Amino acid sequence: MKIAIQTADFDVSAELAALRAAHRDIGAIVSFVGTVREANAGSAILHMELEHYPGMTEKSLVYIVQKAEKRWEINDVVVIHRIGVLPVCAQIVLVAVASKHRGTAFEACEFIMDYLKTEAPFWKKEVGEHGAQWVDARSTDLSALDKWE
Repeated sequence: MKIAIQTADFDVSAELAALRAAHRDIGAIVSFVGTVREANAGSAILHMELEHYPGMTEKSLVYIVQKAEKRWEINDVVVIHRIGVLPVCAQIVLVAVASKHRGTAFEACEFIMDYLKTEAPFWKKEVGEHGAQWVDARSTDLSALDKWE
């Protein structure tokens, strides 16, 4: 398991290559990359500012991954989340799951991302032409958790 919270960008290809190299018995790697949108609810975004609660955030991410590992047979997981000021189109988050079978990898990746969006202590502020606003979890993000109960 790799958990990283960082200001620096990440190289998706390098992360997936490292994951693949560490496990010769995998049949699938599923990855998700979240990026900064250029608009939200019709309003242009100039950049996004992401903050977190150091120490607590890492523990939360480990807990989320451990929940997935109890539910599915996973070989390994990478979660990288960026913080700081990120311009439009910048990468925010990478979740990559390696397993023997693609179905398991898809489900576990979606599970981790659904919980990360709603449970991990990150705070996002969108800064746009009309000022700044904090971004709460959307109702669709919260309802996505229902399928995992």
